Amino acid sequence: MKFIISSQSLLKQLQCIAGVLNSSNTLPILDNILFEIKEQVLTISCSDLESTITSKINIDAKSEGSIAIPAKILIDILKTFPDHPLTFSIDGNMSIEIASDYGKYKLSGFNGEEFPKSPIIESPSTVNISGFILQRAIEKTIFASGNDDLRPVMSGVFIQLSKNDVTFVATDAHKLVRYRKSKVSSSSESSFIVPKKPMNLLKGLLSNFEDDVIINYNESNATFRFGDTILTCRLIDGKYPNYEAVIPNENPNILTIDRNIFLQSIKRVSIFANKTTHQVRLKINGSELNISAEDIDFSNEATERLTCSYKGDSIEIGFNSRFLIEMLNNMDTENVIFELSAPNRAGLLSPEQNEKEESVLMLVMPVMLNG
Repeated sequence: MKFIISSQSLLKQLQCIAGVLNSSNTLPILDNILFEIKEQVLTISCSDLESTITSKINIDAKSEGSIAIPAKILIDILKTFPDHPLTFSIDGNMSIEIASDYGKYKLSGFNGEEFPKSPIIESPSTVNISGFILQRAIEKTIFASGNDDLRPVMSGVFIQLSKNDVTFVATDAHKLVRYRKSKVSSSSESSFIVPKKPMNLLKGLLSNFEDDVIINYNESNATFRFGDTILTCRLIDGKYPNYEAVIPNENPNILTIDRNIFLQSIKRVSIFANKTTHQVRLKINGSELNISAEDIDFSNEATERLTCSYKGDSIEIGFNSRFLIEMLNNMDTENVIFELSAPNRAGLLSPEQNEKEESVLMLVMPVMLNG
C-alpha cells in the first residue's frame, strides 16, 4: 500500500476528525486513525465507539488497502512540516514509512480490519438543515445540558422535528434552553436525543459550513453528512422530560434591560456571593433594579443599582449567578426581557428582538432567599 499526499491537507483533515479521540481508551485500536484507500480516495476515520467521524480526500495512490496509524505521533510529525508532499509506504507487516524532503520516518501500524465498523443506519428518516442554523442551534443550547449519569437523557440535546419547524432543547433541571427555527420542515414529526460530545464536535466542524447538513436517523443512531465529512453517533435511549410543562405561561412581571450592563453587574456582584450557592438577589421596584450578594461567613457583600424598564409588582427573587452569566453570555441581542411571576417560580430570559424565523427562550430556576 503506497500513496502520496500533501502534509497540510492531511493535517487539516486529521485535526478536524481527531476531536473524537479520547485521552484514554479501553481498546488500544481507538488510539489510532483508520486509513482506507479505494479508487484514488483516502477515507480517514476516528472513533470512540459512541461516535465516529470519517472524512474523504482525493489522493495519488499506487495501491488499495487499509491500516490503522497511531494518531498522536502522526499528528505531531505532520505539525512540523511546511506544506509539501509526503509518501506513505506500508508493507505486509503493518510497518509504515513516511518519506519527506527532509528524510524518512518509520512507525508501526495495526491491521485496519481490527478497527470498529460504523453502524449502518437501517430504515432511516432524513432531514436537511443548513449548517449555519445547526451550528447556531447547538451553540445556543448545549451549555444548558446536564452531566448527571443518573439522568442520561439530560446529558444531550433534544431535537424535535415537525412539519413547520425544528426545536432544540437542553436542560440540567436547573436551567433550560429552547431554540426554535421555523421554515425548517420534516416530512414527519419525530424526535431524538444526541449526546453532548458529538454535538460539541459538530459545533466546531460546522463553524464555516453554510450548506445543508443531511441528517439520517433511526431509533438508535444518527449520521450528520456535510461536505466530505460524516459524523455517526449513537443516540441517547430514553424519553425526554416534558419541557413545555415547566415553562410558566403567566408571567405578569416583565423586566427589560440592556444585556451587557446586566451581565457585567452580575459578574461584579457575584464575586462577593457565597461560594457554594453563588446566589445573587434581584430586587425590582418601579424602574430600579437592585442586584446584591453576600457571603456571611466572610462578611463579604456587594450591591449595585441599575435603571431598567419594568412592568409589574415589586419583587425580590434569588438566582444562581453562574446560570444567569452563562445565559446572558449566550445571547447576542442588545436588550433582554426577563419575565418573572413569583420568588419560587422559574424566570424566563429571552432576547427583546429575535432573529428572523427564530425563537430563543431560556428558563432559570430560582434559589430560595435566606433572610
